[in-house]
Amino acid sequence: MWIGWIEFDLLLGDVHSLKQKRGVLRPVLAELRRVTEASVAEVGEHDLHRRAVIGLGVVAADAGHATDVLDRAERLVAARPELTLLSARRRLRTSDDD
Repeated sequence: MWIGWIEFDLLLGDVHSLKQKRGVLRPVLAELRRVTEASVAEVGEHDLHRRAVIGLGVVAADAGHATDVLDRAERLVAARPELTLLSARRRLRTSDDD
């Protein structure tokens, strides 16, 4: 079993409130879930209206599939014009790793 995850550190565009932030992030999270069929959530910077951290996790039978899902997610986030991708940190591990 392979476990992969990626965290996106994002700068949001013309957002002036936490309500607007939720309005920007909600469709991004929904699209990530739909396209990758992975678990997705906002995992950081909850109190800042122009910053967000999104996490995505996937479990797969092989490393290639997990890597493909993470790559697809990163391309999707990077292509969103309302977001600036500051960084993407990823990890890939097996269930046998200690």
